[in-house]
Amino acid sequence: MSIIRLGSNQPANRFYKGGERIRDFRSESSIPSTGDHVPEDWVGSTTTIFGEKRIGLTELADGTLLVDLVNNDPIHWLGTEHFEAFGSDTMMLVKLLDAGQRLPVHVHPSRAFSSEHLERNHGKAEAWMILEGGTVHLGFNREVSTEELTTWVDTQSVAAFLGAMHAVTVSAGDSIFVPPGMPHAIGEGVFLVEIQEPEDLSILLEWDGFSIDGTQAGHLGLGFETALAAVDRQENSREDLERLIVRTGQGVKELAAGSRSYFRVETREVSQDTIFDPGFSIMVVTDGIGEIKSTQGTTMSISRGDTVLIAHDAGGLQVSGQLKLIRCRPPESRFRAASEPT
Repeated sequence: MSIIRLGSNQPANRFYKGGERIRDFRSESSIPSTGDHVPEDWVGSTTTIFGEKRIGLTELADGTLLVDLVNNDPIHWLGTEHFEAFGSDTMMLVKLLDAGQRLPVHVHPSRAFSSEHLERNHGKAEAWMILEGGTVHLGFNREVSTEELTTWVDTQSVAAFLGAMHAVTVSAGDSIFVPPGMPHAIGEGVFLVEIQEPEDLSILLEWDGFSIDGTQAGHLGLGFETALAAVDRQENSREDLERLIVRTGQGVKELAAGSRSYFRVETREVSQDTIFDPGFSIMVVTDGIGEIKSTQGTTMSISRGDTVLIAHDAGGLQVSGQLKLIRCRPPESRFRAASEPT
């Protein structure tokens, strides 16, 4: 078992709306969830929702949890170099995300913060590969004092938050790297593939009007006085933000600089036989139809909406057909030191 087509894995009753675009994107065989509060599909997940023991984990067709499969044979799935650097930690979580409404303003902590305050190995850097565009809110456009930030959270001053943030228009094919600590909110109608560190750690700055009590669930159990220390309150210029964005048409098929110590992504268009190097990865087929073949002899037909888990020991891959796809991978083993909290 080296190449697996993954079914949908959508945690139910999330606090924001979404799910329709995932249903439209996914094939019927993946059994996407119904309802209007299933906005995330956790693809190839070895991560649970914060505070949960099982919800979020990918369960394969035979009932096996992917995390158990990887832990039982990490060399097969991840490769020797990865295992020697990171152990059986896959080092990534991939999601499909459908913003059925604007997400609340929130931040994710860094590795150092998570290690100190939560005893976690990861923070939550993330990157978005846009499938359907719109507006995202990203970073403060001026320095925000601790007092201001605390007041805005206490009074749920949404207008103040959004007024102090950059509104950025994104289009299909763009990618955005979101460093830990950067305030952000994905706008209504945006549909994307997300890669992130394998943790579910969010600090809510906004929750008014959402199906969640932020006073209880918005601070990771730390209290806001501690949690808000994770927020990057510094000014980010427009130029700073553009360095995090790779625009469609720029000819670059990878994420912005600064992301490689967290994860790797390559976006490819296939119109003839194309070779991919070996390595643990998740492929998201965003358009077209074709075939994937491993050097081990496994062949699989793939088409738009498929998500495919690929073991390191599948070897090199030959992909053919007319396809657009996103390949998500963990960081290279040379980034071991960067992955350790400081």
